Amino acid sequence: MSGRTDSDTRPETAGAKDVNDVNDTDDVDDDGDDPAEDARRARWTATGTGALLTLAGLAASLMRLTGSAPALVPAAYAFGAAVCAFAAVLGSRGRTRRALWLLIVGTMIMALGDQFD
Repeated sequence: MSGRTDSDTRPETAGAKDVNDVNDTDDVDDDGDDPAEDARRARWTATGTGALLTLAGLAASLMRLTGSAPALVPAAYAFGAAVCAFAAVLGSRGRTRRALWLLIVGTMIMALGDQFD
C-alpha cells in the first residue's frame, strides 16, 4: 500500500463541488454565451426602443400641431414616429438589424422636421 486513495473515490472537502452536478447554477457565466438569449434580448430592445420613440414622436407631433409651427413639423414627427413603429414591428419579428437602421432613420426624420421650426 502506497498510501494513495483509490482513484474511484474523491476526498470530500469543505469547498469542493461536484463537477457532474448539472443542477448547480452558481458557476454559470452570464456573459451572453447563449445565442438564443442574445437574440431574445435584441428583439426586446428593438421592440421597446421602437415603441418608446413612436410614443415620443407622436407626443411631439401633437404638441407641435397645437402650436404655431408650420404644418411640415408635425408631419415630420408623425412620419418619423410611423417609421419607428414599423421598426418596432420588424424588431419583434427578429429583423433587428433592419429595425436598428429604421430607428435611426425615423429619429433623423423627426430631427430634420424639428429644423423647419
